[in-house]
Amino acid sequence: MVGGSAAGLAAAETLRREGYEGTITLIGDEPYHPYDRPPLSKQILGGQWEPDRVPLRAPADLDALGLDLRLGVAATGLDLAGRTVALADGARVPYEGLVIATGVRPRRLPGDGNGEGNGEGNGDGGGRAHVLRTLDDALALRDRLGPGRRLTVVGAGFLGAEAAAVARGLGTEVTLLEPAPVPLAPAVGERVGRVLAQAHHDHGVDLRTGVMVAEVADGGVRLADGTLVEADEVLVAIGSVPNTGWLEGSGLTLGDGLECDEYSAAAPDVYGAGDVARWHNPLFGTAMRIEHRTNATEQGMAVARNLLRPDERRPFAPVPYFWSDQYDLRIQAHGHLRGHEEVAIVEGALEERKFLAVYRSGDRVAGVLAVGMPPKAIRTWRQAVATRAAWRDTVGELVPGA
Repeated sequence: MVGGSAAGLAAAETLRREGYEGTITLIGDEPYHPYDRPPLSKQILGGQWEPDRVPLRAPADLDALGLDLRLGVAATGLDLAGRTVALADGARVPYEGLVIATGVRPRRLPGDGNGEGNGEGNGDGGGRAHVLRTLDDALALRDRLGPGRRLTVVGAGFLGAEAAAVARGLGTEVTLLEPAPVPLAPAVGERVGRVLAQAHHDHGVDLRTGVMVAEVADGGVRLADGTLVEADEVLVAIGSVPNTGWLEGSGLTLGDGLECDEYSAAAPDVYGAGDVARWHNPLFGTAMRIEHRTNATEQGMAVARNLLRPDERRPFAPVPYFWSDQYDLRIQAHGHLRGHEEVAIVEGALEERKFLAVYRSGDRVAGVLAVGMPPKAIRTWRQAVATRAAWRDTVGELVPGA
């Protein structure tokens, strides 16, 4: 398992649970035992949790798995013909089956001191520019938030929105910058996006849409029009890049992640799982790459079973699920919302921030998003997504003209 987080650990645990008694090597570039990432932008950043709360398993439970743990060392290459993984410390690890679960890394901005992403960093903003992907990232940013501090968040996607909400709750003055006219509109639709944007306004966040950031600069961030948005700290939350660089030249197909088939296989006995894997989901008839915690665990389990029983492989066809906490809003979604063609509010009301929105692709129910709704209502519509229910027969009965 190359990748020491949720997907890699889920695969290892499933192998043991299904009776595999051979050697399982778990490789991770961070020095920590596998830990949970969603709390980083929530409980860890907000100070409700300390780092000892995020490990996915207690040390004793990890020991019981009998893993060959290689932590704090990155994979640097893959030899498909020789069936070995090369590590940064010079070791070469042989395999009979391989799970690639190396996740993603944050996109960067020019000037953040990193030198990656959309331009070469010049170091001017390096001391105050942050990303939020690892435990160390979250702790470094947390130490610099609080009353009297100014944080600018670049990117109002779910990660940026969560961090802005947490920082505001800590008394930090927050500016949230977003290039799109409506935050999150491609994912959730314009009407829902406006509701979520209004929550930031109501909590005192300076949300600016339709603005482009050119670089992290000394004293804050500089917009494309030359304006300097002053800040003590800057969080860059403009998306991520799949960690596939170590696979260059391996012979595997790389694009927006590791390209896999409906079984999550990238090559014979090689599977992808979690954020790094782009696979064909037969339930929706399209390729997708999902950066959400639930999918990582489910895909890790699925590929382990396919490795163990190659003659009984099953396609990985989940209904994707994600959640987000922003202020007092609990947002939950099932399905494939991106690329939707229509949104209908079937329960509640947008203005009350308590509603259930259903999404259409073609003539089918493609997804459902709920804010402040009871679990029973969400489960009912999840089933409609899972069965690819006809839009007219379900939504059409509730929303005339839909």
